[in-house]
Amino acid sequence: MPLSDSQVQALARDAIQRAAAGDFAAAEPLLAQVAEARPNSGQAHHLLGQARLKLGRFVEAREPLQRAAAFLPREVAAQVNLAGCLTVLGEHEAALAALDRATRLKPGDAAIAHNRGRTLEALDRADEARQAYDEALSIDHRLMPSLVARANLLAAHGDWIGALADLDMALTNRPDDAALKLKRGELLLQQGDWLRGLPDYEARLEGPGKQYVPDLPRWQGEPLSGRLLIYPEQADIESDAALRDTLMLARGVDAVVQCGATLAAWLDAPAAHRGDPLDGFAAAAPLRSLPYLLDWTPMALPPPPSLRATRERNAEAIGWFTAAPPPADLALERDPARIAHCRLVVGDDLWPTHLAAALGVSTIMIVGRSADWLWGPRTARSTWYPDLELIGAEETERLAARLVR
Repeated sequence: MPLSDSQVQALARDAIQRAAAGDFAAAEPLLAQVAEARPNSGQAHHLLGQARLKLGRFVEAREPLQRAAAFLPREVAAQVNLAGCLTVLGEHEAALAALDRATRLKPGDAAIAHNRGRTLEALDRADEARQAYDEALSIDHRLMPSLVARANLLAAHGDWIGALADLDMALTNRPDDAALKLKRGELLLQQGDWLRGLPDYEARLEGPGKQYVPDLPRWQGEPLSGRLLIYPEQADIESDAALRDTLMLARGVDAVVQCGATLAAWLDAPAAHRGDPLDGFAAAAPLRSLPYLLDWTPMALPPPPSLRATRERNAEAIGWFTAAPPPADLALERDPARIAHCRLVVGDDLWPTHLAAALGVSTIMIVGRSADWLWGPRTARSTWYPDLELIGAEETERLAARLVR
């Protein structure tokens, strides 16, 4: 039986009261009844779509929001909410069309311009995305989402000066924002500016995350009356990232190295397993904080950690630890346990490649454009290991020539 006008109005009032109180789960079925009773009501469909957005039911929100946008062609919020839903669903072209309609209805709106930038960026239209962010910031030069989004976009396209300017502006508004400081720190470090970048990089320890932290005071470089523990931050101590960080950074300080079984057999240093009692330790420091705590510079690094094994002098095999296809007719070694028996190792930025370099085996590391900040501005020779040569992932001819030698 169709609902009467008074019944529909009562349902709508109850639903709106519940939504205003934040109880969208209770409001949504009431709004669905109202929308069914009034299929040509743009407001009813808009309210229903908004409730489903709040509940994270984006697929179900699309249909009422599309109806609302059609029935309310001059309602900015209807176009913007539809665009937001379509963006989550990955329908970026349709989202952009809705935002363009919103722009025509309300030109000069910073939030709409920002959302257009995000949508254009998702469509890989970087130049237009930057123009949209520029427009948003010309309206509100302190608009945080646009400052951060434009900084990320500029950094991705090599304009690190512009990216740093945006991050500096953002940090004037939020000087204690750990995510912003970390982003600025990483950008400075990628340019080789350790002096300014390392303090900001410590902000990674302030934000939420899944880093491992031992139950010890964090070492700040002060003299200690007990032992110091240095450790990889990764939750999985046997992950490639943790093994790599240990080989690269466990140097330059008298400390016990926390490591997994894979590296315990290699490191010629006091070691502790994760989960061991922490009695006798006065403090702990994450490996990635050592450059900051010990005032390292890219051109003045401590020597690599000592290892128990030594490389074999008359080795013939070539170690291959990269996803790049190997040349034909080469005797390849792919077992990390046999790295000491290689005359040359070629690898990506992975722990076996670091192991080879630390052993003194001639090593070629292939690094991509998004290489870890620890490598800084890429040069052919690395100061991290004396026998390490860096080659870009795109330099296939150079790698082939190097293998011939």
